[in-house]
Amino acid sequence: MNKWGQHIFWLNGLAGTGKSTIAQTFAEMAFADGKLGASFFCSRDFEDRSNLQAIFPTLAFQLAYQEPLFREELLQVLKVSPDVGQHSLHLQMEKLIVGPLKATCVPTLIIIDALDECKDEEPASAILSILSHYTNEIPKVKFFITGQPEPQIRTGFRLESLLPITEVLKLHEVKPESVNNDIKLFFQTHLTELAKKRSDCDLMEGWPSSSEINTLCEKAAGLFIYASTVIKFVTSKSRTPIKQLNWITSLQQCTSHEGRSGLDVIYTQVLKQAVDDVDADDEEFYSHFRTVVGAVLLVFNPLSVKALFDLLGVSDVSTTLRSLHSLLLVPTSEDVPVQVFHKSFPDFLVDQK
Repeated sequence: MNKWGQHIFWLNGLAGTGKSTIAQTFAEMAFADGKLGASFFCSRDFEDRSNLQAIFPTLAFQLAYQEPLFREELLQVLKVSPDVGQHSLHLQMEKLIVGPLKATCVPTLIIIDALDECKDEEPASAILSILSHYTNEIPKVKFFITGQPEPQIRTGFRLESLLPITEVLKLHEVKPESVNNDIKLFFQTHLTELAKKRSDCDLMEGWPSSSEINTLCEKAAGLFIYASTVIKFVTSKSRTPIKQLNWITSLQQCTSHEGRSGLDVIYTQVLKQAVDDVDADDEEFYSHFRTVVGAVLLVFNPLSVKALFDLLGVSDVSTTLRSLHSLLLVPTSEDVPVQVFHKSFPDFLVDQK
């Protein structure tokens, strides 16, 4: 991060590229250095972590715990408005966060991870809309936010007041060799540790081999969730690690084992979210969706939005792809090819199961 004059940093990445892992590591490092004021890790799997109403009270509590001056100001707010946590998000931000921070001028860092996993009915992210009104009032506070490039999140960061104070960090644009080195280290560390701990089976010295590690890295192709899924698959307590690893490495053109072990869940969640406002009986929409997405997945050479329009004779290719930016590499230019980020996604969609 070289632009610390910015107030907000958005770590933008496709599904499964490791955003939450980075956010967690960054939070731990910042906490150890005494720079972390507060963090909130959103998750659609937990009611209290997918509720927008929980974000600002949680951040305020953590800031109060970390900063004595902030705590004194917050206590005054709570004496006057003890039910402020039930107020609108705007009032929560103003009274619980902005007011005490303005009064104390505390410099700090706030981390919000996986913002796209919160339940939000607004066309532009409600949290980002609120930040757009208040961040200039607390210039000593930095916000580090992660999230998939879903329509709500992209729209939020395009707000006029956020654009000039936000730096976008695209995780899927990091140099491939850097990502591959990290994934290789991840495989080596976890599998070597497994070899030391599994007393129920004879894992010979030198397992896994360098060729097996290289095969895993090739199959991962920059997708961190793939690497994590493989480790879970290989370390299954009811199966032998050698056999599990052989299944993965012997099927170089197939991702079925990895899919059933975790990737399918990720893809299902994103696709459900992509069509959550579409009637289940809208056959015209789903037929159109299958035509456009099918062409993206199955063409021999990737095509641009303009080329897909010419090939398919449909006018709203960009609209169809709008909700799939977390699964596909969709460029801003209509002349640049739309590409699949990882082979497991087309494998998932063309599998009848």
